[in-house]
Amino acid sequence: MNLVHSGKVRDVYADGDDLILVASDRLSIYDVVLPTPVPDKGVLLTQLSLWWFDRLTDITPNHVISASDVPPEFVGRAMRCRRLSMLPVECIARGYLAGLGLQEYQKHGSVSGVPLPPGLVEGSKLPEPIFTPTTKAPVGEHDEFMTFEDVVAALGADTAARLRDLTLAVYARGADIAGKNGILVADTKLEFGLDAAGEIVLADEVLTPDSSRFWPADAWEPGRPQFSFDKQYVREWSSSLDWDRTPPGPEVPTEVVAATRARYVEVYERITGDDW
Repeated sequence: MNLVHSGKVRDVYADGDDLILVASDRLSIYDVVLPTPVPDKGVLLTQLSLWWFDRLTDITPNHVISASDVPPEFVGRAMRCRRLSMLPVECIARGYLAGLGLQEYQKHGSVSGVPLPPGLVEGSKLPEPIFTPTTKAPVGEHDEFMTFEDVVAALGADTAARLRDLTLAVYARGADIAGKNGILVADTKLEFGLDAAGEIVLADEVLTPDSSRFWPADAWEPGRPQFSFDKQYVREWSSSLDWDRTPPGPEVPTEVVAATRARYVEVYERITGDDW
């Protein structure tokens, strides 16, 4: 195997015609990799992604070949995957207003060019889920909002429409399943690529605490920050620091690491119904 790419969280190895996608325990916020890992995080992300991939096959094909045919040292945190030509767009669906989407709304009354009603507050449920794509920035740089027209200009009308439709369909399925287990999916980020036949394929991870905001439904209250089963807890911790959100990231205290791991484990168990 040869290492071909090391991302914020995942390392990609070439193995013959396939790729081995390995999820590390690294933690990133604001597109900056922090120096402190979260134990078991990579295994949890991989296992939750696999769980979701199995429940989305009628919506979109995915890149997974095998979760067991991987090097022994990576078992549990790795997937053997098809090679794809990755599309240069982060595909985001939002059902609630939070994070950078909230900031964009407060500035423009819209997100990614999608106009929203006046008077929305932090945590507001949107009238309907919206597609809010961003650029796919290199490590250490920040993604930028794109409009749907920007995606059309970059990839063509048919591909842009298909990405929008798939993103919203995956979000709807994820929100429905998680909702039945008391979890609101505020937003989620997906990545897609093209296979050798030119078909759009879901790749990377799906509906994990690293790629989504998960909120407990019974505690949801618009107008304030929500309790999050994801790395929002670390973002909030970092906001108290004298840090400009550029590399190098700060060391994370032991208690923040432990609390973050506990949130990842709890949302895994609540969504899947399985013990971690």
